[in-house]
Amino acid sequence: MNKKIMLTGGGSAGHVTVNLALIPKLKERGWDVCYIGSHHGIERELIAQLKNVPYFPISTGKLRRYFDWNNFKDPFKVIKGTLEAYRLIKKEKPSVVFSKGGFVSVPVIIGAWLNGVPAIIHESDMTPGLANKIAMPFATKICVTFPETLQHVNEQKGVYVGAAVRDELRQGNADKGRAYCQFTNDKPVLLVMGGSLGSKRINDTLRANLQTLLSDFQIVHICGKGNVDAQLAEQKGYKQFEYVHEELPHLMAMADIVLSRAGSNSIFEFLTLKKPMLLIPLSKGASRGDQILNARSFEKAGYAKVLMEEELTDDSLLDAIYTLYRDKDEYIRRMQQSEATAALNKLLTLIEEAKNK
Repeated sequence: MNKKIMLTGGGSAGHVTVNLALIPKLKERGWDVCYIGSHHGIERELIAQLKNVPYFPISTGKLRRYFDWNNFKDPFKVIKGTLEAYRLIKKEKPSVVFSKGGFVSVPVIIGAWLNGVPAIIHESDMTPGLANKIAMPFATKICVTFPETLQHVNEQKGVYVGAAVRDELRQGNADKGRAYCQFTNDKPVLLVMGGSLGSKRINDTLRANLQTLLSDFQIVHICGKGNVDAQLAEQKGYKQFEYVHEELPHLMAMADIVLSRAGSNSIFEFLTLKKPMLLIPLSKGASRGDQILNARSFEKAGYAKVLMEEELTDDSLLDAIYTLYRDKDEYIRRMQQSEATAALNKLLTLIEEAKNK
């Protein structure tokens, strides 16, 4: 029987990471894998690094909750993308489509439905994003990371699977991370991640307090595309990268504490690796508030310290970082008691079941 799967998801690294975790597992089980994404999204860059995973770009438009003149033309891009996805699925004949979300996924899920191909959606956040909300009626199964999310989806389609984390993240080597950054063993390491798109507010506040922090920490800063500060390139104890690929497991392994946004994929990765985290979620004004819910959930469980972006100042950032480091052993102890487990095997089982229906 045909074992071909078409994956989709993009717009940010968070909409690709679960797919990256699934691909090697699918290949081990004999699946042919291909990918539908946008023409210029980060998913194209990430999937291009994989061997034997054909990538098919389609048109996509952003679906906004606020007024923008592009709202009048982007629906036509979505319609065009749906026709392109429909034709691709008809030609490639996958037995299953798997979506990680993002705006590019909407045409693909609808295209799968039009072709009679079962489609599985994975939702990472506590409440479904707009793209997944639109796509859900056309999906066969909706997998969720938080149990609370089941109340927001069709009860006949919803499946709680937990957090899906890439195996390679567990293979990190702290010594390799330090060698890569030219760090020493005599100071703890603060890993700063603003998400694949970066965060200007976090970047600017961190750099404004760099000299103070460097007296006690070595800092590796993943700051997002176009956000590297050339004037700080030679600063001892501070390494900055736009984005990190194969070195990320080593950087995570050497980190003593982490400062990050509160995207679901990232925070579950930190939880899996037992990294105490300071979370600065995207503000409600800049998002639908999903990161705030994620962060509060982890704060309540004792896995993270939370600093709201509206409260981010030089003093509050320094206080939060030093407090987190002081209490890091207590955070690690609570994370060791966590029952959060990798969801990859559950997802693989659902994919196999969808193929056989």
